[in-house]
Amino acid sequence: MSASTELLVDAFGRIREAVEEAVDGLDPKELDSRPDGHGNSIAWLVWHLTRVQDDHIAGVAGTEQIWTADEWYEAFGLPFPEHDTGYGHSRNEVGKVTGLTAELLTGYHAAVHENTVHFLGSLAVKDLTQIVDPSWTPPVTLGVRLISVLTDDLQHAGQAAYVRGLLGR
Repeated sequence: MSASTELLVDAFGRIREAVEEAVDGLDPKELDSRPDGHGNSIAWLVWHLTRVQDDHIAGVAGTEQIWTADEWYEAFGLPFPEHDTGYGHSRNEVGKVTGLTAELLTGYHAAVHENTVHFLGSLAVKDLTQIVDPSWTPPVTLGVRLISVLTDDLQHAGQAAYVRGLLGR
């Protein structure tokens, strides 16, 4: 593994730690709590950031998402199509991500994290410059896509930590 991919593994590991800290010891009611009754809940934030990571890593790796391959879609039992990542969800849709446990959320995230680390371990430095999405100007490279996932996930993990703080936990 190159120094570049080692840094990426470390960064994704920090997301993993932030997710665990955000949900640790919370019950489903706390995970469902929404700031002002309208904001994003911890459950939705963790589910969404994990879905995005799963979707994007599977996309660049050319593999099936852990969500469907390992039957997490069924385990979660959410009322959305199996390809849904939460992107663009309305307040009403956010409110449908309820009744989840910390164990379910961290279990899915752990599986996605493991898959991410496995993928990163297969990369060479030159792979990071490969174009993975030519529809943008400039075209998106694998390195840029991975950084995009990292920044989005870290923002949502921070939001989940903030909501936890609002709960006094």
